[in-house]
Amino acid sequence: MANQIALTVIFLIIFLLLLIFNELVYRRLGLKGEITRKFAHFTATLSTITFPYLFDDHWYVLVLAVFFFLVLFLSRNYKYLKSIHDIQRISAGSFLLPVAIYLTFLISHKLENRFLFILPMLILAICDPIAGILGINLQKYNHRIKIYKWKMQKTWLGSLSFLVSCFLISLIALYFHQMHFFNFRIIWLSLLIAVTGTLTELFSWKGTDNLLIPMNVLLILVLFN
Repeated sequence: MANQIALTVIFLIIFLLLLIFNELVYRRLGLKGEITRKFAHFTATLSTITFPYLFDDHWYVLVLAVFFFLVLFLSRNYKYLKSIHDIQRISAGSFLLPVAIYLTFLISHKLENRFLFILPMLILAICDPIAGILGINLQKYNHRIKIYKWKMQKTWLGSLSFLVSCFLISLIALYFHQMHFFNFRIIWLSLLIAVTGTLTELFSWKGTDNLLIPMNVLLILVLFN
């Protein structure tokens, strides 16, 4: 138990240092809030991949999630951490990220399957920032998706990059998960995960994709893996 508490404290310190570093980069280099926000999203989420190997109970992850939810919520209200909150759109994504991490970990822990946590977190950590950064910063030949008369907030390049990166990550992860065994089932399951994740990202609004993407990927894995 002492070891688990120590690990929890270590991760609390690591995440705090990450937020401080991110804020310093934002202020010194004058980067857009969208960029530093995505960087924090990528590094924080990717670091949680170790959770299934380090924590043997979900309560420790809950403590981490609650702590950082409060940090992000209070910093938003008191106008701190501009590297996270300085964006032009209304988004609850930063608050939903710790919620998504905990819920995904809880379900995977109860089902005794680490992979149910690892793949959704990989997709959330990598694909979402790629789609966001490319969609925002590459404007030439890139347009917002339009379905009939409904113009989406997402762009063609952003959604396409999410689809491709999600497919490749799923393909590689499933290949290693299946003990280096490759077959047609891995291909169609990777494609299903990629399409589901892309559609979720496309139709989500105000940052809810941070919660819905891992939940939907986890659901696909539970039903078909």
